[in-house]
Amino acid sequence: MELVIGTKKWSTWSLRPWLALKRVGVPFKEIEIELRRGDATEADIAKHSPSKLAPALKDGDLVVWDSLAICEYLAEKFPEAKLWPADPELRALARSAAAEMHSGFSSLRGECPMDLGLVKKADLSEATQKDVRKITERWNQLLKRSGGPFLLGEWSIADAFYTPVATRFRTYGVHLSDYGDTGAAGAYCERLLETPEFLAWEAEA
Repeated sequence: MELVIGTKKWSTWSLRPWLALKRVGVPFKEIEIELRRGDATEADIAKHSPSKLAPALKDGDLVVWDSLAICEYLAEKFPEAKLWPADPELRALARSAAAEMHSGFSSLRGECPMDLGLVKKADLSEATQKDVRKITERWNQLLKRSGGPFLLGEWSIADAFYTPVATRFRTYGVHLSDYGDTGAAGAYCERLLETPEFLAWEAEA
Protein backbone atom coordinates (compact mmCIF):
# COMPACT_ATOMS: atom_id res chain seq x y z
CA MET A 1 0.00 0.00 0.00
CA GLU A 2 1.31 3.45 -0.97
CA LEU A 3 0.08 6.91 -0.05
CA VAL A 4 0.98 9.78 -2.35
CA ILE A 5 1.01 13.05 -0.44
CA GLY A 6 1.96 16.67 -0.94
CA THR A 7 4.48 18.69 1.05
CA LYS A 8 3.80 17.94 4.70
CA LYS A 9 4.17 21.53 5.82
CA TRP A 10 1.27 22.64 3.61
CA SER A 11 -0.94 19.76 2.49
CA THR A 12 -4.09 19.59 4.60
CA TRP A 13 -5.71 17.14 2.20
CA SER A 14 -2.78 14.75 2.54
CA LEU A 15 -2.64 15.00 6.33
CA ARG A 16 -6.17 13.67 6.80
CA PRO A 17 -5.82 10.21 5.18
CA TRP A 18 -2.25 9.93 6.45
CA LEU A 19 -3.56 10.20 10.02
CA ALA A 20 -6.24 7.59 9.28
CA LEU A 21 -3.71 5.22 7.74
CA LYS A 22 -1.43 5.59 10.74
CA ARG A 23 -4.40 4.71 12.97
CA VAL A 24 -5.00 1.58 10.92
CA GLY A 25 -1.49 0.47 11.80
CA VAL A 26 -0.55 -1.32 8.58
CA PRO A 27 2.80 -0.61 6.93
CA PHE A 28 2.67 1.65 3.89
CA LYS A 29 5.05 3.43 1.57
CA GLU A 30 4.89 7.20 1.61
CA ILE A 31 5.54 9.16 -1.58
CA GLU A 32 5.89 12.87 -0.84
CA ILE A 33 5.70 15.24 -3.79
CA GLU A 34 6.80 18.85 -3.52
CA LEU A 35 3.91 21.25 -4.02
CA ARG A 36 3.78 24.79 -5.43
CA ARG A 37 5.88 24.05 -8.52
CA GLY A 38 3.09 24.53 -11.04
CA ASP A 39 3.17 22.15 -13.98
CA ALA A 40 6.06 20.19 -12.49
CA THR A 41 4.03 19.32 -9.39
CA GLU A 42 1.04 18.30 -11.49
CA ALA A 43 3.22 16.14 -13.75
CA ASP A 44 4.79 14.35 -10.79
CA ILE A 45 1.42 13.63 -9.15
CA ALA A 46 -0.08 12.53 -12.48
CA LYS A 47 2.34 9.59 -12.46
CA HIS A 48 0.35 8.24 -9.52
CA SER A 49 -3.15 9.72 -9.59
CA PRO A 50 -5.76 10.28 -12.32
CA SER A 51 -6.89 13.47 -10.58
CA LYS A 52 -3.35 14.92 -10.79
CA LEU A 53 -3.88 15.98 -7.19
CA ALA A 54 -2.58 14.66 -3.87
CA PRO A 55 -3.43 12.61 -1.92
CA ALA A 56 -3.89 9.30 -3.65
CA LEU A 57 -3.87 5.81 -2.14
CA LYS A 58 -2.43 2.95 -4.20
CA ASP A 59 -3.49 -0.53 -3.09
CA GLY A 60 -2.31 -3.06 -5.62
CA ASP A 61 -3.69 -1.96 -8.98
CA LEU A 62 -6.36 0.18 -7.31
CA VAL A 63 -5.91 3.94 -7.01
CA VAL A 64 -8.24 5.87 -4.71
CA TRP A 65 -8.04 9.66 -4.87
CA ASP A 66 -9.64 12.34 -2.71
CA SER A 67 -9.01 12.44 1.03
CA LEU A 68 -12.53 11.51 2.13
CA ALA A 69 -12.78 8.64 -0.35
CA ILE A 70 -9.45 7.29 0.89
CA CYS A 71 -10.60 7.45 4.51
CA GLU A 72 -13.87 5.68 3.66
CA TYR A 73 -11.95 2.97 1.82
CA LEU A 74 -9.68 2.44 4.82
CA ALA A 75 -12.68 2.28 7.17
CA GLU A 76 -14.25 -0.47 5.05
CA LYS A 77 -11.03 -2.40 4.44
CA PHE A 78 -9.93 -2.30 8.09
CA PRO A 79 -13.13 -2.32 10.22
CA GLU A 80 -11.15 -3.42 13.25
CA ALA A 81 -9.44 0.01 13.26
CA LYS A 82 -12.81 1.62 14.12
CA LEU A 83 -12.20 4.72 12.04
CA TRP A 84 -15.89 5.62 12.41
CA PRO A 85 -17.86 5.40 15.69
CA ALA A 86 -19.62 2.10 16.30
CA ASP A 87 -22.82 3.82 17.42
CA PRO A 88 -24.91 4.53 14.28
CA GLU A 89 -26.07 7.95 15.45
CA LEU A 90 -22.56 9.09 16.38
CA ARG A 91 -21.30 7.62 13.12
CA ALA A 92 -23.83 9.67 11.16
CA LEU A 93 -22.77 12.81 13.02
CA ALA A 94 -19.09 12.02 12.42
CA ARG A 95 -19.73 11.65 8.70
CA SER A 96 -21.71 14.90 8.69
CA ALA A 97 -18.87 16.74 10.43
CA ALA A 98 -16.22 15.34 8.07
CA ALA A 99 -18.32 16.16 5.01
CA GLU A 100 -18.95 19.69 6.27
CA MET A 101 -15.22 20.24 6.63
CA HIS A 102 -14.55 18.60 3.27
CA SER A 103 -16.80 20.99 1.37
CA GLY A 104 -17.11 24.07 3.56
CA PHE A 105 -15.31 26.86 5.39
CA SER A 106 -13.83 28.25 2.17
CA SER A 107 -12.95 31.63 3.68
CA LEU A 108 -10.87 30.05 6.44
CA ARG A 109 -9.15 27.80 3.91
CA GLY A 110 -8.26 30.69 1.62
CA GLU A 111 -7.26 33.23 4.21
CA CYS A 112 -5.45 30.91 6.61
CA PRO A 113 -3.72 28.12 4.64
CA MET A 114 -1.98 25.45 6.67
CA ASP A 115 1.70 26.21 7.14
CA LEU A 116 3.41 24.29 9.92
CA GLY A 117 6.49 26.50 9.64
CA LEU A 118 4.63 29.75 10.25
CA VAL A 119 3.43 31.63 13.33
CA LYS A 120 1.69 34.97 12.87
CA LYS A 121 -1.24 36.92 14.24
CA ALA A 122 -3.86 37.29 11.54
CA ASP A 123 -6.46 40.01 11.26
CA LEU A 124 -9.34 37.81 10.12
CA SER A 125 -11.98 38.99 7.69
CA GLU A 126 -15.62 38.95 8.68
CA ALA A 127 -16.22 35.89 6.49
CA THR A 128 -13.39 33.95 8.13
CA GLN A 129 -14.54 34.96 11.59
CA LYS A 130 -17.95 33.55 10.67
CA ASP A 131 -16.27 30.24 9.72
CA VAL A 132 -14.41 30.16 13.05
CA ARG A 133 -17.61 30.79 15.01
CA LYS A 134 -19.37 28.01 13.13
CA ILE A 135 -16.53 25.54 13.75
CA THR A 136 -16.43 26.48 17.43
CA GLU A 137 -20.18 25.97 17.69
CA ARG A 138 -20.01 22.64 15.87
CA TRP A 139 -17.19 21.33 18.04
CA ASN A 140 -19.02 22.27 21.21
CA GLN A 141 -22.26 20.68 19.98
CA LEU A 142 -20.61 17.38 19.10
CA LEU A 143 -18.38 17.20 22.18
CA LYS A 144 -21.42 17.77 24.38
CA ARG A 145 -23.34 15.03 22.54
CA SER A 146 -20.53 12.46 22.62
CA GLY A 147 -18.88 13.31 25.93
CA GLY A 148 -15.44 13.38 24.22
CA PRO A 149 -12.54 13.16 24.48
CA PHE A 150 -12.61 13.49 20.69
CA LEU A 151 -15.37 14.91 18.57
CA LEU A 152 -17.59 11.83 18.57
CA GLY A 153 -16.06 9.96 21.50
CA GLU A 154 -13.01 7.97 20.46
CA TRP A 155 -10.77 9.29 17.67
CA SER A 156 -12.36 9.01 14.23
CA ILE A 157 -12.06 10.24 10.66
CA ALA A 158 -13.92 13.37 11.74
CA ASP A 159 -10.96 14.24 13.96
CA ALA A 160 -8.57 13.64 11.07
CA PHE A 161 -10.53 16.18 9.06
CA TYR A 162 -10.37 18.84 11.75
CA THR A 163 -6.70 18.40 12.66
CA PRO A 164 -5.55 20.78 9.89
CA VAL A 165 -8.06 23.32 11.23
CA ALA A 166 -6.43 23.08 14.64
CA THR A 167 -3.06 23.83 13.04
CA ARG A 168 -4.54 26.90 11.38
CA PHE A 169 -5.87 28.21 14.68
CA ARG A 170 -2.45 27.76 16.24
CA THR A 171 -0.55 29.27 13.30
CA TYR A 172 -2.68 32.40 13.03
CA GLY A 173 -3.22 33.03 16.73
CA VAL A 174 -6.95 32.29 16.73
CA HIS A 175 -8.33 31.99 20.27
CA LEU A 176 -11.66 30.17 20.31
CA SER A 177 -12.66 31.96 23.50
CA ASP A 178 -13.09 35.03 21.28
CA TYR A 179 -15.65 33.11 19.24
CA GLY A 180 -18.01 31.80 21.88
CA ASP A 181 -16.03 28.92 23.33
CA THR A 182 -16.15 28.33 27.08
CA GLY A 183 -13.30 25.83 27.09
CA ALA A 184 -14.34 22.53 25.51
CA ALA A 185 -13.55 23.45 21.91
CA GLY A 186 -10.20 24.97 22.82
CA ALA A 187 -9.20 21.88 24.80
CA TYR A 188 -10.25 19.67 21.90
CA CYS A 189 -8.16 21.78 19.52
CA GLU A 190 -5.10 21.25 21.71
CA ARG A 191 -5.89 17.53 21.97
CA LEU A 192 -5.81 17.15 18.19
CA LEU A 193 -2.32 18.64 18.07
CA GLU A 194 -1.07 16.29 20.80
CA THR A 195 -1.94 12.95 19.17
CA PRO A 196 1.12 10.78 18.45
CA GLU A 197 0.14 10.57 14.78
CA PHE A 198 0.03 14.33 14.27
CA LEU A 199 3.25 14.84 16.20
CA ALA A 200 4.94 12.31 13.91
CA TRP A 201 3.70 14.18 10.82
CA GLU A 202 4.79 17.53 12.21
CA ALA A 203 8.25 16.23 13.09
CA GLU A 204 8.77 15.29 9.44
CA ALA A 205 7.31 18.50 7.96
